[in-house]
Amino acid sequence: MITVWIVWGSTYLGIQLAVDTIPPLLMAGFRFLTAGTVMFALVGPRHARGARRPTARHLRSTLVIGALMLVGGNGLLSVGETSVDSGLAALIVATVPIWMILINAAVTRTRITVTMMLALVLGTVGVGVLVGGPGARVDISGAVVVLIGSLCWAAGSVYARRAPLPSHPLVVASLEMIAGGLLLITAAAVTGEFGRLDLAAISAGSLAGFLWLVVAGSMIAFTAYGYANSTLPNDTVATYAYVNPVVAVALGALLGQEALDPNLLLGGAVIVSAVVLIVGGKAVAQRLGRRTPSSNDSPRPVTEPPLSKDTTR
Repeated sequence: MITVWIVWGSTYLGIQLAVDTIPPLLMAGFRFLTAGTVMFALVGPRHARGARRPTARHLRSTLVIGALMLVGGNGLLSVGETSVDSGLAALIVATVPIWMILINAAVTRTRITVTMMLALVLGTVGVGVLVGGPGARVDISGAVVVLIGSLCWAAGSVYARRAPLPSHPLVVASLEMIAGGLLLITAAAVTGEFGRLDLAAISAGSLAGFLWLVVAGSMIAFTAYGYANSTLPNDTVATYAYVNPVVAVALGALLGQEALDPNLLLGGAVIVSAVVLIVGGKAVAQRLGRRTPSSNDSPRPVTEPPLSKDTTR
């Protein structure tokens, strides 16, 4: 879990560095296409052959998940981080578990509990403090883009729970990354990012951030999450949802020279409290041997991102 906590938390700063001199959609597209291609080359020959060969339904599902989570989720996060600090972006993304529970409740037509509503109110208040508190100097449009990306990531995560997918999680992740990478590169072409790409102007910091995202964020983190998910209790694995933003804020302040203003600290504390409430409430209910009224199909929070169990964030 330490790897999941630190690596996923560090990807927000990695994105911030990478998009400094690389157009955001192109950066995200080549990040996922590279990581997905390498991963599939390693696992595909063994786990995507014969009876386990991905079907057309599998490929369609990975395309939808890639579009929602990697294009809508991570792509918009990358765009948003061109104008907002990595720590603030991470705290907005920390609301994903709340949106997942609410979207899942709407899809399955289950009752929204008092705990859900309280978490939603706290999360909304927290985001409001982050971007609109006294003395706040936040690019509102960038923050809104990150918030929309969080909703897309949550929707993709809920969809991935029921979608037909290949049996091996690394095959699933690699196919999602390849699909998402191709879609992101297409979006970059449509929005004119190829014309804004200046290879000679790419800084050492952006290159380092990009390589960190490919290797650590999109490959190592997935392996670590897969191991943790198969061996540790659910509530232990779910702790990443509120540890990641704390790590991201700390790294942004220490390495990215980002300001720790009162709005960030207060709004972040409120958001993390909301996530602890909704994740911790489920854990307690499960430990007591009962399920909450709306938890028949409630998803565990996911983040690169997090990928079906997508963790390529």
